Amino acid sequence: MSPERRSERHGRLDTPREGRRLLSARSAYDSDAFGVFAEQFARFMGTAQFLIYMTLFVLFWVLWNALTPADLHWDTYPFIFLTLMLSLQASYAAPLILLAQNRQEIRDRVTAEQDRQANARAHADMEYLAREIAALRMAVGDMATRDFVRSELRSLLQDLDERSRPTDEPETDAEN
Repeated sequence: MSPERRSERHGRLDTPREGRRLLSARSAYDSDAFGVFAEQFARFMGTAQFLIYMTLFVLFWVLWNALTPADLHWDTYPFIFLTLMLSLQASYAAPLILLAQNRQEIRDRVTAEQDRQANARAHADMEYLAREIAALRMAVGDMATRDFVRSELRSLLQDLDERSRPTDEPETDAEN
């Protein structure tokens, strides 16, 4: 069989084949709703209320199976069924907690990116304002100050006063 014909039948080697769908389209689940459930579950499991409920459940189980007559026990072997139930609960809790952590990590990553962008914008704004302030300082440095203008006017008034005073020396025609 030629390589071209094999690639037509099996698809390209650089493109993954579509996997078989184990679930039909009708049985698809809303991953966001499931993620919200996982977060709520993980949040509840991290509370003192959950620990108290779990402690009361285990105490009731142990006391019931230890203190009641043997024909009323539902866990005939020494707490094997209790161990199985706790293991089952832990086996479901761990992936749900990991899913909640992954969703939180994604939210944290998005928040960090938004913070980085806001910081970059604030930095650019500060640089722009610093350049504007520097330009204003340079423009103000080139402007005449009030004291400078006053001193120039005083010196001009002195020059005018000196020129307007009569001199004792007679003027000659040669100077004119």
